[in-house]
Amino acid sequence: MSETKKILLVCGMGMSSGFLATSARKAAKKLGKNYQIEARSETEVSSFLSSIDGLLIGPHYSQKLDSFRKQAQPYHVPVEVIPDKIYGMIDGKGLIEFIQNSLFK
Repeated sequence: MSETKKILLVCGMGMSSGFLATSARKAAKKLGKNYQIEARSETEVSSFLSSIDGLLIGPHYSQKLDSFRKQAQPYHVPVEVIPDKIYGMIDGKGLIEFIQNSLFK
């Protein structure tokens, strides 16, 4: 089995991204993807950067993308914004596809 990829989803309090993370974990399992997906508040990002492989931020934080990327750069962690449609629909399968096509391209 391939190495587990650890992905952190962040939003304001970690609630919305928590629902999406749950949906994405189920989808990843069905699709045979070895992803460990967790959700946290955006204030907790710095304490996780050394232990994750990818960071996805809620669409309402898109204006902070450059800031998150600068913070993640020393750890070589890619950062992307979760598309509105995937976030709003809590589309776990869509998020897994986005991770494959955008975060780990």
